[in-house]
Parts: sequence; structure tokens; C-alpha cells
Amino acid sequence: MPGRDLTKRRGRFTKEDWSVYSFLIPGAILIILFSYIPMFGLVMAFQNYRAGDNIFDLANAKWAGLKYFKQYLGSIYFTRTFTNTLRLSVLNLIFGFTMPIVFALLLNEVRNLRFKKSVQTISYLPHFISTVVVAGMVISFTDMNGLINNFLSLFGVQAQEWLVKAKYFPTIYTITNVWKGFGFGSILYFSSLSSIDPQMYEAARIDGANRWQQIRYITLPSLAFIIAVQLVMKTGQILQSNRDLILLLYRSSNATMSDTISTYIYRQGIEGGKYSLATAVGLFSSAISLVLTFITNTISNKISGYGLW
Repeated sequence: MPGRDLTKRRGRFTKEDWSVYSFLIPGAILIILFSYIPMFGLVMAFQNYRAGDNIFDLANAKWAGLKYFKQYLGSIYFTRTFTNTLRLSVLNLIFGFTMPIVFALLLNEVRNLRFKKSVQTISYLPHFISTVVVAGMVISFTDMNGLINNFLSLFGVQAQEWLVKAKYFPTIYTITNVWKGFGFGSILYFSSLSSIDPQMYEAARIDGANRWQQIRYITLPSLAFIIAVQLVMKTGQILQSNRDLILLLYRSSNATMSDTISTYIYRQGIEGGKYSLATAVGLFSSAISLVLTFITNTISNKISGYGLW
């Protein structure tokens, strides 16, 4: 019967299917090598591990239980690193998440195609600039003789070392992160906007809808799925920060605001050789991120009907 033949065809792969799925192989190998295999190293969080020890020799391993979790939670660095990470991540979530959406919506209203493409291309460029170069630019701009002080001096503002003062670090970090990522982050929204049927806008204009109403009832609903998925993913990364940028902008004088969980892990693991403690802190952070991802996804599914699953 035709129905039975269709079921059989669905149950087996054709040569064309395999050629398509073969494109997934490189990505799958990278994920397995760099995401799944390293997870076996999490056992170090429960051991008194020293460089050269065999973490898979479970019989002779020096087990520490929850020692390193308690050590971090009871240390003077826990409150500072957790608070700073949360502060920087929330600022980045508020501005770094919304800016690509606002940018895509505003540029979508531009009718001059050449200008639109030029601005769109220019906005991608900061993403491809090395973090080291970006940090160098920030240090130069915030120097006593830097661009910011020279500009503010025109209004009578006294020059100062902006990066040295801890209270300015969250602002500098957030602005730098948003500037570097908002253009590239808007690609998903531009691709979704390009798939909207122009006839929907024409019908709305005939019905008397203005620009704002078209955005509200056509554009934003069309972006709802992408926005929901991105929000879930960003919320799940709320205990992660741009470690490289922070380390490059780190000063002993701004440590009270710049010291985060990621930099703490770097100091303890890479610089201090305390691999078990660093692994425990990383596992603690990842566990919270996983819980936040599930919670945010559940809320998103109930409110908008969209989520990661």
C-alpha cells in the first residue's frame, strides 16, 4: 500500500540523506572532543588532585568529597566573585541582549538599501577585532591623556584614570562588550526579518497601521521565537563573563568590582595549580547555569510558547 511504502521510506536513510548528515560530522567531532570528553575531568572536583595524578585510578584516588565546594563557599572570595559576576552579567544581559534587537528593528526601517547594507557590514567589524586589541583600545581611551579625557576636558571635566577606579569598571566592561558584540549578534534577527512576507506590511498599511503598529503586530511576533531562544541561552550563561577582557582590564585597584568567578578559576587553576578547587568552582557555576536554563525555558514556554525544547 502507498501508506506502508511511505513509512518504509521514512524509516531508512537514502544516499542523499547521508550526504546531508555528513556535514554534521565535523561539528559533532568538535563537540565530543571539547565538550563531552573533558567532562570526565569533573571527578577532580572531588579529589585531592595534583598534577600528574591519574584521575581514573579510582581505587587509589585521594578523595576529598565536598571539601573544595565548602572551601569556596566559605572563602572571602565567594561573595565578591559571585556578586561581581552577577552584576556584570545582568548588565550585559540587559544591554547586550536588547541592543541587537533594537539595532535590527531600527535598521529594518531604513529604506535606502545601500546605506542599510553599509551600516550592517560596519556593525559586524568589532566582532572580528581581537580581544587583546579591544582591551588595548579601552586602556588607551581611558588613559589620563586618552580620547575620553580629551573630549570631557572641552566641557571642563577634570581628567582622571577611569580604569583604575573600581566604580567605573562595570560601565566600561558593559559598553565594551555591547560595542563588540551587538552587530554580530543582530545577524539572527536580520535573517528572521528578511523572511517576513512583505505582503503582510502592505496589508497593514492598507488597514491604516503606522510604523510602530507594524513593528508591534508583525515584526516583533515574527521575532518571538528567536528572542525567546536567545533569552533562555543568555540567562543560562549569567554566571559566565568575558574572562579574557576582564583579565586584560584587571587592576589591583578595581579588583573589588572586576574579580569574577571566571577570573577566580583562572587564578586558582592556571596560576595557582589548585586544579581541584578550580574544577569545583567551575562545576558549581555550571550547575547553577543548568538550573537557570531549565527555569527560564519553562517560563518562556508558558509565557510565549517558545523555548529550547
